Amino acid sequence: MNTPAHVVLNLVLLGATKEPRRTAPVLAGAVLPDLPIVVLYAYERLRGMSEAWIWRTAYYDSRWQAVIDALHSLPLILVVLGAALLLGWPRLVLICASMMLHAAVDFFLHHGDAHRHFFPLLDWRFASPVSYWDPRHFGNIVAPMEAIGVVAACALIARTTRSPSVRSVVAGIGLLYLAYLVFALRMWTVLS
Repeated sequence: MNTPAHVVLNLVLLGATKEPRRTAPVLAGAVLPDLPIVVLYAYERLRGMSEAWIWRTAYYDSRWQAVIDALHSLPLILVVLGAALLLGWPRLVLICASMMLHAAVDFFLHHGDAHRHFFPLLDWRFASPVSYWDPRHFGNIVAPMEAIGVVAACALIARTTRSPSVRSVVAGIGLLYLAYLVFALRMWTVLS
């Protein structure tokens, strides 16, 4: 799933639309697992690398994969969640809950780019038969469904929240999502 879709889904499912104080930690937890991918992309583009090289080579570098997988690792997130519960840190609990939701959704929507969700305990990757982006694995069906879901969730958030900050986050996500869809369509033409 695309990062903006994780944000919208997590805001709705973790109650941040009704409790604005939850917005920042839920947002952070929704974005954190994909942050290394954003850094990787920016770094390689600044080095002048092509889109195809970034996604076919750099993304699969073992060093990048270790960082990406650590932030999608259910055991590691559970350890931090346990510590947050013991220490009574509710914001960190929400961050971890949001990260776990992100990782759980990704578990079912990644095929060739699957994460090691049980890193560092296992190197195993679940290659889902469904991909959120790859048309060879129903990405041509999942991507429009995701877009419809994001639009519906944004409408729900706009209708149910009184918080201007939450509405701003949703408006920003809507714009980012549109920009990302343009990027994804461009990538499909470059990679096919």
